[in-house]
Amino acid sequence: MNCVVDASVAVKWFVDGRWALAETDVDRAVELLLASRRGDLGFVQPPHFMAEVAAVLARNKPRQVIEDLRDLMNLEMTCVDTAACYSRAVELAIALDHHVFDTLYHAVALESEGAVLVTADRRYFDKAARLGAIAWLPAFTIDRQ
Repeated sequence: MNCVVDASVAVKWFVDGRWALAETDVDRAVELLLASRRGDLGFVQPPHFMAEVAAVLARNKPRQVIEDLRDLMNLEMTCVDTAACYSRAVELAIALDHHVFDTLYHAVALESEGAVLVTADRRYFDKAARLGAIAWLPAFTIDRQ
C-alpha cells in the first residue's frame, strides 16, 4: 500500500512540548511512520513536501528543525513530479476552490495507482472526500497485505 501524507500529518511526527498539547491524533500519525519503517506501506510525495514540513517545523521548533529535517530526509519515499500530477492538482484547485499546495498531495494519490492521501486537514478533507483516494487521519487504518 502507498500513502501520500500531507504536512498536516507529517509534522505530528515531530511535535513535543507545548506544541504537542495543541496537536491531536499524534499517535495515528506515528502509526503511519512506523508502518513505513516496517515496510507495511510506502510513501509517495509531491516535491513541495519537504519544504512545507520544514516551514512548519522552523516556526514551531526552531532549535531542533535541522535535526528533525535530517530525520525526515532519511525516510524512504518516492517523489512524484509529473505533468499529470500538476494538471490534476490545478483542476482540483479550481474545482474545489482550494490552494494548489494542498491539492497537489491529493493529485499524487489520484495519479499513483493504489495510493491514498492521508490528511489531518479537515477543511480539505470535507471538500475532497467525494473524489476518492483520500482518508481522514483519525479514521485511517493500515491494511497489511
